[in-house]
Amino acid sequence: MPLKIACQMDPIDRIDIRGDSTFALLLEAQARRHELFYYTPQNLALDGGRLKARGQSLTVKDQFGDHYATAHPRVVDLAEWDVVLLRQDPPFDMAYITSTHLLERIHPKTLVVNDPAHVRNAPEKIWVLDFLDLMPPTLVTRQLDDVLGFRARYKDIILKPLYGNGGSGVFRIRPDDTNLASLVELFQTVFREPFMVQEYRPEVRAGDKRIILVDGVVAGAINRVPAEGETRSNLHVGGTAAKTELTAREREICDRLGPELKRRGLIFTGIDVIGPYLTEINVTSPTGIRQVKAFGGNDIAAMIWDAIENRVLDR
Repeated sequence: MPLKIACQMDPIDRIDIRGDSTFALLLEAQARRHELFYYTPQNLALDGGRLKARGQSLTVKDQFGDHYATAHPRVVDLAEWDVVLLRQDPPFDMAYITSTHLLERIHPKTLVVNDPAHVRNAPEKIWVLDFLDLMPPTLVTRQLDDVLGFRARYKDIILKPLYGNGGSGVFRIRPDDTNLASLVELFQTVFREPFMVQEYRPEVRAGDKRIILVDGVVAGAINRVPAEGETRSNLHVGGTAAKTELTAREREICDRLGPELKRRGLIFTGIDVIGPYLTEINVTSPTGIRQVKAFGGNDIAAMIWDAIENRVLDR
């Protein structure tokens, strides 16, 4: 049954379709003959009791440099649509949080993927703290003395913003690095919230694994290997994607998380694992599905739409 699908995303003319998971979802939706409507977050508005979006009809094709066309600009009432894909990238700031509050007014009558209330309550580096026994040693603080004590215990450490994304603002501080106090001062100046400090795990040189779960079930994984001389493994900062298989420990982590992901309505989730440790749970705008398919893995876009369609039918 064709569905009416609205996609709240970043400007479509700026995405790199070769690795963009949102674009893969749009291609699959179009192949299933669903109607597509596209709008950006700043074009979402609440007018009395009506949640409106100003956007356009959308068609897509898998051709780099000529990947989309829009038509029929208009304002729609999102309560009249079957599904809204919540797919803009972080930062997870007040603008993002506000959009989840607005979308919550139409969900679940209009199915929002992922569930906006649980997206709001599960930012990547916060919800993961519920699973501290699966994580490397971790500190959340704004105080230099705390960070100094943590480095004294663990020697080699990582500092990163609590609400950052894509590897932005991630620093490795070795035991003899004299810049720690200055870096903490910078974080205190730039960010109002605490920041995260973790033990550096040397296993990252072999890769930071992205595991994708669909409705709480493992769908596929890729390994992201940092470039030479780089701490971060994110693909857009030079990391290299590689084919991978899950270890017994990684399956144990997924078994712990899966039921809770499903319970919260988090249909499309990506978790990050370094060595034996869980480091993040990505629910805002997970990526990786095109890379998994490129290495011969599952067609995760199709799996996600199967899950969405089943939810709509059940509703």
